[in-house]
Amino acid sequence: MRFSGAAILAAFSAAAALSSPSSVVVGAFVVPSPAGFAVRARDGVPSSSSFSPLRASIEEASAEESEIALNPLVASVKISKTVEIFSEVKRMEADGIRVTSLCVGEPDFPPPRAVMDAAMRAVEGCDTRYTAVTGTAALREAIAEDLRARKGLEYDPNTEIVVGNGAKQCVYQGVLATTGPLDSVIVPAPYWPSYPEMVALTGATPVILETKEEDGYLITPEALRKCLEDNEDEARLLILCNPSNPTGGVHSAKRLRELAEVLTDYPKVAVLADEIYERLVYTDDEEGKHVSFASMPGMFHRTMTVNGFSKAYAMTGMRLGYLAAPTKLAKACTTIQSQLTSCAGSISQAAGVAALEDVTEEELANNNAIMKSKRDYVVERLKDMPGAELSVVPTGAFYVLPDVSEYYDGDDAALCLDLLKTKRLALVPGSSFGAPGTVRISYATSTEELEEAMNKLEEFLEECRSDDR
Repeated sequence: MRFSGAAILAAFSAAAALSSPSSVVVGAFVVPSPAGFAVRARDGVPSSSSFSPLRASIEEASAEESEIALNPLVASVKISKTVEIFSEVKRMEADGIRVTSLCVGEPDFPPPRAVMDAAMRAVEGCDTRYTAVTGTAALREAIAEDLRARKGLEYDPNTEIVVGNGAKQCVYQGVLATTGPLDSVIVPAPYWPSYPEMVALTGATPVILETKEEDGYLITPEALRKCLEDNEDEARLLILCNPSNPTGGVHSAKRLRELAEVLTDYPKVAVLADEIYERLVYTDDEEGKHVSFASMPGMFHRTMTVNGFSKAYAMTGMRLGYLAAPTKLAKACTTIQSQLTSCAGSISQAAGVAALEDVTEEELANNNAIMKSKRDYVVERLKDMPGAELSVVPTGAFYVLPDVSEYYDGDDAALCLDLLKTKRLALVPGSSFGAPGTVRISYATSTEELEEAMNKLEEFLEECRSDDR
C-alpha cells in the first residue's frame, strides 16, 4: 500500500492519544511526529507491536489514494545500509541506549577555523542570495587554481566547473549526463552503495567489475579489459573511486596509466573519477601518492572529476562539492542541476573559498597524521583478532574492510545485527558494498571511541569463536 503525506498526517492525528514521544521513524528516517506518536522501524520495516491503531488509521486515511502509482525506477532502488544502520543507531540513542558507531564516514574534527570564520562573515554580511547555478566566480576560480597547482589540470572556471550540493549530487549528475536506458555503467566492487543505485535511477544497468582482496581490491588492467570486451556495445561509463570507499585502496599513477591504456581502445566510454578522499592518503612513497585520472594521457577529454569539502575539511553538513570536466560534459551537468536544485548554498560556497585559499597545508597535514595513526591502530588491533583478515593495508580514505567470513557462515549482515544488539557496536556489513563476508570499519572518530569499538569487536569475535558461530 502506498501512503501520501496527507494520509500519514491524518493517521498521526487519529493516533495522537497513544503515546508521547516527539519523533517518528518512517522507513530509515527520523521525522517529527505532528501528533507526538513514535513508531520504531527495524531494517526499514515498522514493527507490528504497539501501533496497530496507527496502521488502521493509515489504511483508512489512504484508501482513496491507493491508486496512485510510483515510478518503477523507485522500486529498483535500495535505501543505503549505512543510512539504515545510522538511523537505527540514532533511534537507540534516543531511547537512552549508548552505541559505539563506526558506520558513518564523517571526520570527528571540526572544520578549520578559517572555514568557520568565512561562513560567519557570509552570514553577518547577508551573503544569502542565489548564486549562479554553477557556483560563485570566486569559488570556481579557487577550484580551478587548486586543480592546476596540485593536480596539474587546467580547467576554465567559467565553463568547465560545476559546484553542487555535495559531491554526491555531482556524481549523480555525471552519471545522468552520460548514460540512460540500454546503456551499462561499469562499477568496480567493492563499491560505495550509492553508485549502482544512481545508475539504476538513470535507467542504465550497473555492471559489477569484481576485484580481488589479494590485489588490495584495486582494478587490474586485465580485469577492466575483460569487462569492457564483455560489454563493448553497451558500456558508456566507468566509475573510478580513488581512494576507495569502502576499502581505502589507492590506485597508483602506474596503475592508472595501465587502465588508461586499456580505455584508449574504447573511446565511447566516459570516466567518472570520484576523488573525494584524495587529500587523505597516507604514504611517503611518491609512486603511491594520489594522481588525478584526468591527468593520464588521453583521458582529460572523457573524464569527469568529482571532489568536495566533506572529508578533508570536515564540512559534511555544509553540502558542497564540485565536478570538473570538459565543456560538453560540464554543460550537460549544469543543465541537469539547473532543473533540480539550482545553486549550492551561498554561505557554504563562501566557506569553500576559505578552505581552498586560507587553510594551510600544515593544518591538513596534521589532520592526515592523526587519521594515519588511527588507521595504524585499527590495523594492529585486527592482527590480534582471529578470523578478521586484512590482506592489504589501505593507504587512503578512512576505512578498512576486513574479511570476517569465518563467522556466521559468511553472513555479514547477521553478524553486524548481533554485534549491534549484544555489544552496542555499529558497523556496516560488507555485502552492501558488494563485498560479502566483510565489514566496513570507519576510523574517522575519536581515539577513545575507536579503542572502545575495537575492544567490543574483539570480545564479540572471541565469543563467536567459543560459541562456534
